[in-house]
Amino acid sequence: MNFIKQSVRFLSAALILASSLFVATSCSDDEKEVIIDPTTDYKTPKYVFFFIGDGMSNPQINITEAALNNASFSLKSANVGVGSLNIQEFPIVGMQTTHAQDRYVTGSAASATALATGVKTTIGTISQTGDHSENLQTMAEMAKEKGMKVGIISSVSIDHATPACFYAHTGSRNNYYTIGQDLATSNFDYFAGGGVRWNKYDSDGETAGLAEDVNLFLNALNTNGYTYVNTRSAFDALNSESGKIVATLEKFETSVSANSAALPYTVDLDEETSENNTITLSEFTQKGIEILNNDKGFFMMVEGGKIDWACHANDVVTAAHNTVEFDKAIGYAVDFYKEHPDETLIVVTGDHECGGLTLGYSATGYATAFDLLLNQTVSNESFTAKVAAWRASGDVTFETALATVKDVFGLGDESKDLALSNYEKERLQEAYNTSMTGTSDLDKEETDVIYGYYDPFTVTITHILNNKAGIDWTTYSHTGAPVPVFAMGQGEYQFTGYYDNTDIGKKIIEIAGYQE
Repeated sequence: MNFIKQSVRFLSAALILASSLFVATSCSDDEKEVIIDPTTDYKTPKYVFFFIGDGMSNPQINITEAALNNASFSLKSANVGVGSLNIQEFPIVGMQTTHAQDRYVTGSAASATALATGVKTTIGTISQTGDHSENLQTMAEMAKEKGMKVGIISSVSIDHATPACFYAHTGSRNNYYTIGQDLATSNFDYFAGGGVRWNKYDSDGETAGLAEDVNLFLNALNTNGYTYVNTRSAFDALNSESGKIVATLEKFETSVSANSAALPYTVDLDEETSENNTITLSEFTQKGIEILNNDKGFFMMVEGGKIDWACHANDVVTAAHNTVEFDKAIGYAVDFYKEHPDETLIVVTGDHECGGLTLGYSATGYATAFDLLLNQTVSNESFTAKVAAWRASGDVTFETALATVKDVFGLGDESKDLALSNYEKERLQEAYNTSMTGTSDLDKEETDVIYGYYDPFTVTITHILNNKAGIDWTTYSHTGAPVPVFAMGQGEYQFTGYYDNTDIGKKIIEIAGYQE
């Protein structure tokens, strides 16, 4: 259905252009002057939204749309309706290629650099040339130079590769100290979402202790005039007069890993015991619009970073929940556009596809059963923590583990059409043994292919549930598949066609007039 909608929109655009050309050739000279070509005539947008779904391509969008067709699919802790995605309202769709300068299957740093600057670079590089000899100015920096407000929002740590590429410049995405310093001195107006990697923040690369690392970063923020906000009450009180803000969650001051420095997976929000740790990506986006809105305009980049993480783990349910949350954030931008249609541009894309997600599976043929996905109630990350606790206790049997699997994923429940075959039970038993002992009868090559770098028991569970639903994966890494680009607003027609990811950066910079 969505494909039909987009085809109709493309046809409509073509008819508009054709009719413009026809009128132009059949009217007087005076009449020709008032003809508008929608592909080239647009106003320079004052407000630019750039949404990047990390790891998101057509399959991730399609499975989320399919899930939303079922009225039972809803977020446990957020007031999100079911039905069509906001992304379906976009009148223009194009496609982009994603390869890096030195590798066909890209990484987030190289891809985000291309999107932020319009220039190709090498794997792991943050907004520098591939040889690290020159910094590349980003569209966010250009917008700031023109007097606009700038906001950077992400569901993963704010110093992660994609958000970093809009404000930092360094030869490696792992240079967290440099990235943090660039954030503090960027003079951008609003950073929000995930925290920073405190445990990697020391200037010498060695952590001196969590408290020292926290203070090192917070002192840098304070020195550069930022207010640090990490409670819901303080967050709710923010407005356009609040000054420069870094807004995040309370729990991040005790974070020591990438996972704990990111927002919780949407499906796991019920596990949070403090409202200070339940501010969502869409809420950070909605507040960002309030803070950034001003007469000179703004640029806002929003990353749905944990779509990628869920796809790395081959967890389609968690990816779909996070795609819904990402789309809800997009919805706030669409609402803003409807109030300012002559001054706004919204562009939505992904930096690459992740996981090789396929809607179809050999054992189910042409059949799909997406409703079976409704039985999963927690993320792979949450369940992996449970498995780790079992391993530490040493007193959980395979039969007890299967009972929990039945409760959390539905697997083994015949009344839900999720009976386990002998083959599936054998796979689960082998994976459980590997998780509990840390060893396997399989050689390393086999375990790498079957389990990747994830908990064997957890990833086997999600694979079996996904397969029963008619879904499969090819990898635990990124792929080189093309990625869709959606556009709405001034200059939207520039995003039709098939082009490189660098062209997206170039198009936004040109349309917004960021570079003279």
